[in-house]
Amino acid sequence: MELNSDPDRLFPVDPRTREIARGLYASVAELPIISPHGHVDPRMLLDDEPFPNPADLLLRYDHYVTRLLHASGIHLNELGVPDRSGAAPTAEPREAWRNFCANWHLFAGTASGYWFRHEFTELFGITEQPDASNADRLYDMISEVLKLPSFRPRALFADFGIEVLATTDDPLDDLAAHDALAADPLFTGRVTPTFRPDAYLNPASPAFISNIERLAAWNGTAADDYAGYVSALEQRRRHFVEHGAFSADHGVLQPLTVDLDRDEAASLYARAVRGKLSDAEAAVFQGHMLLESARMSVEDGLVMTVHPGVARNHSTPTFERFGPDTGHDVPVRTEYVENLRPLLQRYGNIPDFHLVLFSVDETSYSREIAPLAGFYQSLYIGAPWWFLDAPDAVQRFRSAVTETAGFYRSSGFIDDTRAFLSIPARHDMARRLDSAFLARLVAEGRLDEPMAQKIAIDLVDSLPRKVFKL
Repeated sequence: MELNSDPDRLFPVDPRTREIARGLYASVAELPIISPHGHVDPRMLLDDEPFPNPADLLLRYDHYVTRLLHASGIHLNELGVPDRSGAAPTAEPREAWRNFCANWHLFAGTASGYWFRHEFTELFGITEQPDASNADRLYDMISEVLKLPSFRPRALFADFGIEVLATTDDPLDDLAAHDALAADPLFTGRVTPTFRPDAYLNPASPAFISNIERLAAWNGTAADDYAGYVSALEQRRRHFVEHGAFSADHGVLQPLTVDLDRDEAASLYARAVRGKLSDAEAAVFQGHMLLESARMSVEDGLVMTVHPGVARNHSTPTFERFGPDTGHDVPVRTEYVENLRPLLQRYGNIPDFHLVLFSVDETSYSREIAPLAGFYQSLYIGAPWWFLDAPDAVQRFRSAVTETAGFYRSSGFIDDTRAFLSIPARHDMARRLDSAFLARLVAEGRLDEPMAQKIAIDLVDSLPRKVFKL
């Protein structure tokens, strides 16, 4: 069966609206990619080594892919995912690739399937559907492309048109890879770190105590010294700012903020470092530190992004054997209005404080996030991410938030990916979908075409620059 890349993909079906969408898309198709939140390892660009093989590049690190194959009975070891024992995966890369190709039909209609089609046709020139019979041939075809100098990470970075790429980094990271990239005259792209303190703020994190001990040792203070703990976090944030960071990212189960006085916070903290907090107390302390993080953002200027609503590591046996980010994180219902009230009461109308709220709970967009963003000056609506960064969900998102908050209270598209090759596919998808949405408003007489074109361009360019203070 033929695999093709339809130039009108994701555009409306009716001819008049499709023609409008084509014109809008043409105005943004070649604009640079701004990627202010993602998970690409900066060392990949620093080392600039050839990608090892198709399975390692396209399957192993993409939990969108491994989770769906696992659900169909293919063990993670058979997809090249190593376990924590250090034992080699049971499948060699070629065998993992065969497992994927034989089950290509599982990705029909999914966002991953859409991105793969883009990557296969646009990057590798593949024109046939993967299946069991052609798996080895496709593996060899891709392997030959991976040997080309034009397919090294830095060459692709330039070819993809990436202007800004933000990574996600541990607070104690020395950021040496970022420094080396910034100092390299042969690399002209902008790769910036992002301060990600979750495991230092959440006492329920398995790594909390060890992280606090490392942070205290770096700061030269006792681990149970709350003032020293807060000061160390502030200093590490400044270190990130000095190394080009523009945002601090927070992954939480619920966007709870709690206003504690200093003595209450210090008491909880002292017990947290001894592992003596209940789950409820741990949530309260994390909520207090989320509020403290907002204070720090007001002071140091880092954009505060909040990614709530995901129950991490739902399968305990899988987590114990394979670790985190292996496909078994699951969305939960999320509440913003009351949970964020303490934060918004203090900082919601400070114009230079930027708070970007994300959600994997679609019901929250129209019910809570858009109304909040339609009032508070500091608050912006994060793009659909993770389980919602799919064509139909993106269109539902635009419908849910636009009538309440308009286009200009949103963040612009966020790819949020570890899969480097999918970055242009994801951004192209977003540009097509926004063009389609705007084209419908034009066709319905709700928007004139010049304004639609301005909005299309702003969603790709000026909005992410503004929201993330680029």
